[in-house]
Amino acid sequence: MLKQVSFIFFLLFSCYMGVESQKLKHLTNELEVNVAASKVWELYRHLGISILTAQELKNVIQGVEVLKGDGGVGTILKLTFVPGNSSYTERFIVVNDQKRVKVAKGLEGGCLAIGCSVQIVRFDIIEKTNDSCIIKSDIAYAVKKEFEANDPKPNIQLLTAAAQIAKRFLESRQNDLERSVEFSLFSIFLN
Repeated sequence: MLKQVSFIFFLLFSCYMGVESQKLKHLTNELEVNVAASKVWELYRHLGISILTAQELKNVIQGVEVLKGDGGVGTILKLTFVPGNSSYTERFIVVNDQKRVKVAKGLEGGCLAIGCSVQIVRFDIIEKTNDSCIIKSDIAYAVKKEFEANDPKPNIQLLTAAAQIAKRFLESRQNDLERSVEFSLFSIFLN
């Protein structure tokens, strides 16, 4: 009996997820970074990218507040935008260190405030070589029936800007480190 109930639940859940995934639309951005995927993942895996982006985009983001958690699965993060704009709250639902994937589900604000029923943000850090990778940012969303005529969409510009900020920050840090090593080797050579 338990196996039958489990199978029925699995079947219903699979059908529901299949229907939901067919309705989802996607906005995606990819950016190549000349830094190892492991270093980029260190910035993205918890709260680092949100804090760095807020520091760099003070004209857009007024504050970042952790409502619950420490940056892992279950963390609830609230971004408050400059006066005149709204806020956006999300919960981290996946942080996968092996695949370098982070997924957050929107709870309120963002496109949820203008007619979307679902907003899911996903980051994939995809290794290209030992010293380069791709930051793939994706927003999956579904529009409520009553808002379909308005065609509301989430804004991927903030995720695009975050990826560019991460690239600039990490590549600059790596260049500084390389210059430091070169200087140390040069100093040893002179002595």
